[in-house]
Amino acid sequence: MSASETVEVTGHLMDSGILSRILADIGEYGGDYVIDRFDVGHDAADTSRATITVSADDDAALQRLLMRLQTRGVNQVDPGEAVLAQADMDGVFPEGFYSTTNLETKVRIGSHWIEVENPEMDCGLVVEYAESGEVARVVTLPMSDVRVGMHVVCGASGIRVKSPVLEKAPGSFGFMESDVSSEKPQGVLVRQVADGMREARAAGKKVLWVGGPGVVHTGAAPAMVAMVNAGFVDVLFAGNALATHDIESALYGTSLGVDLALGRGVEHGHEHHIRALNTIRKVGSIRAAVESGVLTGGIMHAMVTHEKAFVLVGSVRDDGPLPDVYTDVIEGQRAMRAQLKDVGYCLMVATMLHSVATGNILPASIPLVCVDINPATVTKLADRGSSHARGIVTDVGLFLEQLAGELVPDYRRA
Repeated sequence: MSASETVEVTGHLMDSGILSRILADIGEYGGDYVIDRFDVGHDAADTSRATITVSADDDAALQRLLMRLQTRGVNQVDPGEAVLAQADMDGVFPEGFYSTTNLETKVRIGSHWIEVENPEMDCGLVVEYAESGEVARVVTLPMSDVRVGMHVVCGASGIRVKSPVLEKAPGSFGFMESDVSSEKPQGVLVRQVADGMREARAAGKKVLWVGGPGVVHTGAAPAMVAMVNAGFVDVLFAGNALATHDIESALYGTSLGVDLALGRGVEHGHEHHIRALNTIRKVGSIRAAVESGVLTGGIMHAMVTHEKAFVLVGSVRDDGPLPDVYTDVIEGQRAMRAQLKDVGYCLMVATMLHSVATGNILPASIPLVCVDINPATVTKLADRGSSHARGIVTDVGLFLEQLAGELVPDYRRA
């Protein structure tokens, strides 16, 4: 193999399985490796450090391999300086562009290390210049937003990433350190999620929720409303379904035609969701329905009343949809990205597609918890690159009831 580079990685390499994944990646990309040095931490709280020489058939293959390894927090020992190329087509990166991770990232340009402002996976790095000719900033940019003339980082040179390291204390209970499982002490996990939300709020950060219609179907909407009222929901990402069935519940007392108080279908209940949609479309928006008194309760009512942000992005299967729903998914992605500023904690409940979509745009530095009755939802989130996600496999309705009890001391389900 004609191209090689020495790389290094630090962290809990053994018990987290990171080292084995790194070596597997090298093999999958057709490369080879030699472990030059491996310093193993002695205690549970100690990190380990490995220095590895990786090689590939040519420089292009090596660059792709180095980019892949950076998703694991691996950096070149001597990264050099970034290589830039100008985009020559709108919506198209130059050949060999650097494919980003969601890790904290710095780029070396002209001997200066510049921190990337908004780490996000599966994008490119664009360098912006001030009128003086000096570098103003480096940002991640999705492919759809690339414009001719933009200066794009190519290859893996001049880039360093930093993975968040899970702090471990001897004998302590590490939050969701093992594989996804339903065999967890849920009371402890609920308290830890509640503590994470309190810490984010105390630090002046926002709590982002990503929700699916299961929140309403399971009867947990009152619990979520209580948490909105108490200030623990700052931003909500969802699809057409959560908002529609929440509004259906507020107008008719049903969700998908099922009486939430009695747990059984009602006559003509199958029409309720489409009639709820029609009601909101008639007044023009969810906010207009709240302000006019048409909508007087539920999650969306609470979000509007407390001036909290929500982004609803639809899909091909939507009825209606609600007038607030983004039907252009690219515009929906942009709207979601615009709400990430100052987010300090993210809770995902009962939605696979929106959880994966949000995980794709979140920096790895933001604590992320995914709650779902289906283990595949949490597993898929991690497989897509959100390796920092922590999973809780349980009934969403029961979980949110417990969480509301932790966060809102006077909350009692009627």
